[in-house]
Amino acid sequence: MSRGLSPNPLVRLAWLLAAWLALGLAVVGVVLPGLPTVPFVLLASWCAMRGSPRLHGWLAAHPRFGPMITEWERNGAVSRRAKRIAVAMMLLASGVMWFSPAPFLAWVLASATMLVVGTWLWRRPEPGGRLADA
Repeated sequence: MSRGLSPNPLVRLAWLLAAWLALGLAVVGVVLPGLPTVPFVLLASWCAMRGSPRLHGWLAAHPRFGPMITEWERNGAVSRRAKRIAVAMMLLASGVMWFSPAPFLAWVLASATMLVVGTWLWRRPEPGGRLADA
C-alpha cells in the first residue's frame, strides 16, 4: 500500500478517527488562544495519509490547508505568517496564564514548553527553502 496506508481495516479506522480528532482540534484552535491550528492540521494530514487516502486528498486539495500541507510534506516548511501567528498565540496564552489563578509552576512549565516549540518552529524552513532570520 502506498504512502503508509495500513493494510489492516481496524488500524485504518483508528488512523481515520485520529485524523478527524486532530482536524477538530485544529478548528477549535482557530478561535481558542493557546490551542494551535497548524500543527493539528499537519497531524490530521499525517494520520489521514495512513487511514484514508480520500481525507488526505481532500486536505491536500483544500484551498486553505493544502499549500501548508504540501510544503510541510515536501520540505518540512512553515510559512512566516503561520510562524508569527503561532508565536503570537503562544505569547497570548502565556499572558492569560500569568493573570489566571493557575499555579506559578504551571505557568513556568507551559511557557518554557511554548518557548521550546516556538524556537523549533521558527527554525523550520519557509516555503521556497529559506530559513527564518530572527
